[in-house]
Amino acid sequence: MKLSDFDFHLPEELIATRPARPRTHARLLLAEGDTIADRHVYDLPSIFRPGDRLILNNTKVIPARLTGHRTRGDAVAKVEITLLEPAAEGWRALAKPLRKVNEGEVIVFSDRLSATVAEKGETDLRLTFNLTGDDFDAALAEAGAMPLPPYIAAKRAPDAQDATDYQTVFARHAGAVAAPTASLHFDEPLLRSLAAMGVDFTEVTLHVGAGTFLPVKVDDVTTHKMHAEWGQITPGAAAEINATKQAGGRIIPVGTTALRLIESAAREDGAMQPWTGPTDIFIYPGYRFRVTDALMTNFHLPKSTLMMLVSALMGPERIRRIYAHAVESRYRFFSYGDSSLLIP
Repeated sequence: MKLSDFDFHLPEELIATRPARPRTHARLLLAEGDTIADRHVYDLPSIFRPGDRLILNNTKVIPARLTGHRTRGDAVAKVEITLLEPAAEGWRALAKPLRKVNEGEVIVFSDRLSATVAEKGETDLRLTFNLTGDDFDAALAEAGAMPLPPYIAAKRAPDAQDATDYQTVFARHAGAVAAPTASLHFDEPLLRSLAAMGVDFTEVTLHVGAGTFLPVKVDDVTTHKMHAEWGQITPGAAAEINATKQAGGRIIPVGTTALRLIESAAREDGAMQPWTGPTDIFIYPGYRFRVTDALMTNFHLPKSTLMMLVSALMGPERIRRIYAHAVESRYRFFSYGDSSLLIP
């Protein structure tokens, strides 16, 4: 399986830099079997069935982009920091430029927030902040910006609107540095409409890491190593999923993060187990899905691990046809783009 098998031509102008407004007015490509239909997210109550269970990732994106400065004598240098994940002490982070900081130096981000460079590696560093707990969260909210994906950040800087746009309406547990973007299309009225027609919801948590944007650098994709991300499925959530399966309902994760987590926790026979810990599951064609019956997801980067995942679900040939239709029909791509509902 070659990396080139997952490539396709994507016109630059189809990359969305702002979401649809309202959220539910994003377009929805419905692919069921061999059929493709052009719909909108607000059509979901006419597409889902009573007894379906949507799996929602309730992770909350932190404002992980920080701009600060370090001082050496009279020399002051600007440093841009992107938090990656909590460490045993402090946070792992990227620094730009990394060469301008040394271990032991202090980076000041605001009157309230600063960090000491506790450890410096070849590609990243570990920071220990002057605040912890709620004080840290409050100071980070003031000083930080939303960590927009590289393909949006290259086109524009994050602004105040992103604090709302890049967060789901059911975000509860802080820790992600990227949003579960398929979930950005839901608002409270849509959730209520789905619940009223008999669709059930189960919340799980997967803290999406910056590794979600890492390119695949090997030609033989089966040798690619995924970045691990922390997730949790509670005993109650596992029981809900098992009950739906036993009743003949469909399990439909909203987003690849929710899908990867439930597939990590499912046994070979499809039974769901509670889960707490990291997962680095890598899903590519040939994978046998244990619990997933369909997937709602945005449109992904060429040659990405997420293209491999949707190819595994729908089959490589069918996903190529789906993406060709999306490009030809001018669907908007990536985190702020339109969505698809993939039903094998």
